[in-house]
Amino acid sequence: MMHIKIDAEILRVYVGESDQIKGRPLFEIVAEEARKRGLAGATVLRGVLGFGANSLVHTAKILRLSEALPMVVEIVDRPERIAGFLSWLEGVVKEGTVIRQPVQATFFHPMRVRDVMSADVVTVDPGMPLSQVMDAMLGRDIKAVPVVADGRVLGIITGGDLLQRGGMAVRLDLHQDLPESVREEQARGMDAAGTTARDVMTAPVLTIGIRAKVPEAARLMAEKKIKRLPVLDENGKLAGIVSRIDVLRTIAAAASVADTLPELPGDLRGLARDVMFHDVPTVAPETPLNQVLGKIMSSSLRRVVVVDPQRKVLGIILDRDLLRRFAEKTRSGPLQSMAALFSRHPADPSGLEGTAGQAMRVDVFSVAEETPVSLVLQEMVRRKAKRLVVTDGQGRLSGMVDRDQMLKAIGGVQ
Repeated sequence: MMHIKIDAEILRVYVGESDQIKGRPLFEIVAEEARKRGLAGATVLRGVLGFGANSLVHTAKILRLSEALPMVVEIVDRPERIAGFLSWLEGVVKEGTVIRQPVQATFFHPMRVRDVMSADVVTVDPGMPLSQVMDAMLGRDIKAVPVVADGRVLGIITGGDLLQRGGMAVRLDLHQDLPESVREEQARGMDAAGTTARDVMTAPVLTIGIRAKVPEAARLMAEKKIKRLPVLDENGKLAGIVSRIDVLRTIAAAASVADTLPELPGDLRGLARDVMFHDVPTVAPETPLNQVLGKIMSSSLRRVVVVDPQRKVLGIILDRDLLRRFAEKTRSGPLQSMAALFSRHPADPSGLEGTAGQAMRVDVFSVAEETPVSLVLQEMVRRKAKRLVVTDGQGRLSGMVDRDQMLKAIGGVQ
């Protein structure tokens, strides 16, 4: 457990329950703005009795029910952050009271693997058929399962293992977009080969001890380019599993209250432009979807950004967007057609019609170049996004950041 002690302030905002801005409760707007600005935390409290400057008593008693009960939004953070937030607050609170109070705050954050790992681990036996392995992963929406015998980890099976050695035709995280008939055909094909978990697992598997610190897990994942680690107890038996998102979520929570974390490298205090990569595939809105597919499949990002001639971001297209469009038009088509479409050397499918502008998502998760890495990480965790587009001050594409980049920053890996 990591203890972060800082000089902080408590900001208390007293407003009425019925106070609104554009139809939304004021207390809700204040709390939401605090979250957007990356403040350490906010709590909304509802009073049962109170009065303000107008001396009217408001109470929650049934016979004297009021529509203007007192609401308190309580925010704790460092003084400079509170001061910055207060300048915004003064523009929206027209009636009420705001109090600032200096305090010594201690934030408790779990920083050991045992505190953040998942102990409820789905495991498979070495002799389990691959269709059952696949069902176990899809049923729990997980991307990997340890292969275990007598509590000992023999290996691990990821979605990549099923693709490369298990005969699975379409990537695991795309299965929810496949027609049921295609999924069933794929399972039958995997069983027909007679392959078991032992045949496709990655072994030996990289593990980490239950007493290890979270930054150590981050470094190991970044160096070895892996997304999860089985956690072993002191007897060498499986105790849990820690994933990339577990690490990122933990560091994001710690970074939200401390600019200086002694257990983390300085990279976490940089800006988005310092950790972004520039090689992002782009297309124009009028680009035909068969060409979009080629760009998507030639990039490990599995997505393209739609931009105008000035590189202003208009939208984004993911591989699953194209799969969904294709599946809707060829629902009775064979698995071979679907697999050919999303192989590394796709054909020119007749079922994939339209342009990038017609297929793109306009809600693009993005951050500005000047966004601190700690806030980039918090935004990534909040949105459950694997990647965020990075833009300049005019909304033009600058690059992209992903979870791997965040792990490298946390782990101090170049």
